Amino acid sequence: MTEQNSRPSTADDEAKLRGWLSGRLPEGWFDGAPSVVIDREEITVVGALPAPETDPTAGDAERAAAVRGRVRAFREDTRDQRMAIASELEHRTDRKVAWGVEVNGERTMFTHLAAPVMTRLRQPERQVLDTLVAAGAARSRADALSWCVRLVGQHTHEWLAELRDAMTEVERVRATGPGD
Repeated sequence: MTEQNSRPSTADDEAKLRGWLSGRLPEGWFDGAPSVVIDREEITVVGALPAPETDPTAGDAERAAAVRGRVRAFREDTRDQRMAIASELEHRTDRKVAWGVEVNGERTMFTHLAAPVMTRLRQPERQVLDTLVAAGAARSRADALSWCVRLVGQHTHEWLAELRDAMTEVERVRATGPGD
């Protein structure tokens, strides 16, 4: 972590944070290591839970209800410990901590941060957002912009991953360069 603001700034710092979190989480909470995503404002921790056992003849509604029950039980049973871990982590990193679980590939977030982002848009971009609002695809320009960002993220996943890898490599090269 950097000394200035205790926020991870390199891939090594983020790996140390992930390691601390993996060591701090109680044994048996998740099937395997949790997914940890770190950005400037938030640390998101999502762990896989085993699917609940249901009768082999159970329908989709029964299986879905069993999953909702498993998620709710985990959320309630771990609340105090998750809050304590989040408090420690928030103090160490100056970031909010969001929690979620995944069962059978379906993700449920318990908490998450919605950070305001200021932007200036020219008329053509505003018209795109206004069209989405007018069509009922979004409630507001902010919702429309969020929808657009999610859509771009879904359709450019490989490109964004490649860009992130390149940024990590740049950070590694900087760290091995001459000192200040």
